[in-house]
Amino acid sequence: MTSKVVSVPARLSYLDWNATAPVRPEAAAAVARALTLGGNPSSVHRAGRAARRLVEAARAEVAALVGAQAEDVVFTSGGTEANTLALQAFPDRRLLISAIEHDSVMANAPQAVRIPATRDGRADLAALERLLVADRRPALVSLMFANNETGAVQPVADGARLAHAHGALFHCDAIQGAGRQPIDIRRLGCDLLTLSAHKLGGPMGVGALIVASGLDIVPLIHGGGQERGRRAGTENLPGIAGFGAAALAAVAGLAAWPNVAALREQAESRLLAITPDAVIHAAAATRLPNTICISMPGVPAATQVMALDLAGVMVSAGAACSSGKVRRSHVLDAMGVREREAECAIRVSLGWNTTATEIDHLVEAWGALYARTRASAA
Repeated sequence: MTSKVVSVPARLSYLDWNATAPVRPEAAAAVARALTLGGNPSSVHRAGRAARRLVEAARAEVAALVGAQAEDVVFTSGGTEANTLALQAFPDRRLLISAIEHDSVMANAPQAVRIPATRDGRADLAALERLLVADRRPALVSLMFANNETGAVQPVADGARLAHAHGALFHCDAIQGAGRQPIDIRRLGCDLLTLSAHKLGGPMGVGALIVASGLDIVPLIHGGGQERGRRAGTENLPGIAGFGAAALAAVAGLAAWPNVAALREQAESRLLAITPDAVIHAAAATRLPNTICISMPGVPAATQVMALDLAGVMVSAGAACSSGKVRRSHVLDAMGVREREAECAIRVSLGWNTTATEIDHLVEAWGALYARTRASAA
């Protein structure tokens, strides 16, 4: 039997940062140090106290990322658990969620009322107000900070004010925005806010729900009294330490993101020059500085992702959180994007150390693919 030799492209460009960010050196070092500690953070002896100090230091660093109080941070196993906890924490409240939320919100609120989106990819707050007026029962409104597929920044502060004016609580999934734009939970007016470590250069498998002071939540996981009774289970000490280090580094690196935005704009301009009939989705909206959602006409998203990967450029089709599946985006559907365009949309997402050379690589690979598809269609 002969083994198949898989060729590796001469160049590799990672442009899928919205799926996960490479682990920051500071975070990796913090994880390694935490692994040398032998104590359980709930133990009262000196090893346990050392572990507890590490957890609490990281809690303060994560809180500072979004202007929260340290005691308001509840550590979880990731963003999905944090979103689930937020949505199920108030079982007596009806749920209203935007139609462009991440799957971890959509799947955990199947009976929720959907807030429509505008064609530029933002939640329609006029529609939200009508929904709140039509039903006066206590509610929880969930609206993400920025969309993970298009990068469109949402009207969170206005949405929170509107929700509170009608007696509703307000939850924000800030996973894609944290560390890329300044976020202050108090200025936004959020009662609940979700974070995930691996989106900002921390380890996978750890996240947080920020719960406003004085707000009682119903826990998902019962057992010990960890996380002030809000989330049972021994804390993931290495993950939490890495999360704290990543949060600290992300705050320090906020000034670099305008440069990322400049690279994104260059990339968009060059891609459109090659393919004038391509469509950049949510282009009219304020977007995260790193995100491009673009349709190459006539070329299915799966074909694009595979062809670009063979050329050494790593991107994704829509969200990359569905076990490797490529399917048409519910976000683009909610925006009213035509089916044939939605099926051809890919997401390119940059990071804090993306280089101009990587943008060159993307443009070259995109151009070569576009030329091949046009030649085969001729």
